[in-house]
Amino acid sequence: MRKTTISNEPVANVPKGGKWLDLETLAQVEISSENANFPIEHALGAAATSGWRAATKGPQVIRILFDTPVAVRRIQVHIVDREAERSQEFAIFAEVDGQKRDVVRQQFSFSPGGSTEEIEDYTVDLNAVTMLEMKIDPDRSHDPKASQHYAVLQSLKVG
Repeated sequence: MRKTTISNEPVANVPKGGKWLDLETLAQVEISSENANFPIEHALGAAATSGWRAATKGPQVIRILFDTPVAVRRIQVHIVDREAERSQEFAIFAEVDGQKRDVVRQQFSFSPGGSTEEIEDYTVDLNAVTMLEMKIDPDRSHDPKASQHYAVLQSLKVG
């Protein structure tokens, strides 16, 4: 019998705790909408804040354009909605070597009396990333005219 003892430690070399990329100095951000009281800087900075909110209902885009290509090993998404019962979807894409590729797609249901917070922590292996794009569809309507909700993002961290 061949036997190996495995470790409970993660195999990938991912940043721990505060070892996130400083997006404020490494990249510029493009957004499709922004509530002036909840700017995108609130969701991308290191300090805990009130997060980002869209100014218009429906699907939204947050695009991070890196000044120079970076390696990405971890992406953490934190979304909080304590007000609306809804099912949302988000997708994250990366541009590597001039080609846009899917990284992750996730659906989640919010309920003020139950699930009000979504935290996803993804280990990835992306080299020479020039752009990360997050598309948020706050009620999976896929149509800004039919949507009844505003996209929100408590924080997006990249390591």
